[in-house]
Amino acid sequence: MSFFDNTLALIDKASSIMHLGAGAKSILSNPDRIIQVSVPVKMDSGEVKVFTGFRVQHCNLPGPYKGGIRYHQDVNMEEVKALATLMTFKCSVVGIPLGGGKGGIIVNPKELSKRELEAMTRGYAEAIAQFVGPTIDVPAPDVNTDGQIMAWFADEYSKVKGGENLPGVVTGKPLAYGGSLGRDKATAQGGFYVLDEVMKQKGLDAKKTRVVIQGFGNAGSHCAEILDKAGYKVVAVSDSKGGIYCADGIHVTNALSCKFEKGSIQECQDVSMTAGQKCERITNEQLLELECDILVLSALENQVNSQNVNNVKAKMILELANGPTTTEADEVLKQKGIVVIPDILANAGGVTVSYFELVQNQANFYWSAEEVETRLKEIMVKSWNRVDEMHTKFNTTYRMGAFISAFDRLDQIMKVRGIV
Repeated sequence: MSFFDNTLALIDKASSIMHLGAGAKSILSNPDRIIQVSVPVKMDSGEVKVFTGFRVQHCNLPGPYKGGIRYHQDVNMEEVKALATLMTFKCSVVGIPLGGGKGGIIVNPKELSKRELEAMTRGYAEAIAQFVGPTIDVPAPDVNTDGQIMAWFADEYSKVKGGENLPGVVTGKPLAYGGSLGRDKATAQGGFYVLDEVMKQKGLDAKKTRVVIQGFGNAGSHCAEILDKAGYKVVAVSDSKGGIYCADGIHVTNALSCKFEKGSIQECQDVSMTAGQKCERITNEQLLELECDILVLSALENQVNSQNVNNVKAKMILELANGPTTTEADEVLKQKGIVVIPDILANAGGVTVSYFELVQNQANFYWSAEEVETRLKEIMVKSWNRVDEMHTKFNTTYRMGAFISAFDRLDQIMKVRGIV
């Protein structure tokens, strides 16, 4: 089952539980617009290479399309369609006036020089400029993209639009170019606020909680820092090359420094909380099957699937990645009694602070880090309470509670606009 088929299955299931009208369900199952572009780049060698780029705009009923751009060799249209669809639901879960979009380019950015990366980004921005804008579609960073790439995109877009400075075409920008304080750690921070509410509800103690984190990029590394500071014991982390397991806990600050220096967390075996003790090298597959209290999924989609779900021993899963659990695996986790805090709620902190950035750009007035965190916490806690209410009302999983919460808001918009 493709990622998009998996997403459609979730739509079917949630629609059935809440008895969503057929018209609304059909609208939510089909993207508004699918864009594919060719991006020619003159490489440093003199060769001209053509890269394929995508942008999918799923739904703009609540407001402008919103969603990241990823650079990855495995990007494909089915993946981008699924991610755009989930973005619509994510924005709706947290009640912000944005719809869903997503973009990507088929490329391994590690194989490009900085000049080639900039040229490709500017070519992509020019190719999709007519379809995006601060009130139309606002991209953001995603896998293998960052603030610098967003700055190049916004600068090129501004040139295409006649030279007017339009940094609000994207979010996730550097602070010097209209970015928001708190955006760098927003996905992890938002996830933590939800997790904290779940922990309080279940009467669990952070200091007695062992955490395993798959993915040690932006979301995963910030999550490790936040959980460590809150008293959780992080015992294993991994990146695309593999991971480490430290029974006595990982010294998170040392692990972050080591990964930055050596390029892979697998090379960092001397970061145990116990001096002189070596951490054990493990694969990503082994990491997913470790005994722990919380498994944080902050890598790519379909990581917990029918092949490995029976070996998952975590008591709770926090999904900071998009679509990391397949529909089949989700059913098994439910049967095993493993609590899943779903992606469209757990990782919505990123798009929430992107919304804050968009608001600040439009007002040309910028908030303090404290104000950003206060507003983020208020939205995440309120959204969790609503999801928990739907979970209880319909006697279903938190994932279905989140989808029902999202669909209910979107259905109301469609009704008042006379669409259904």
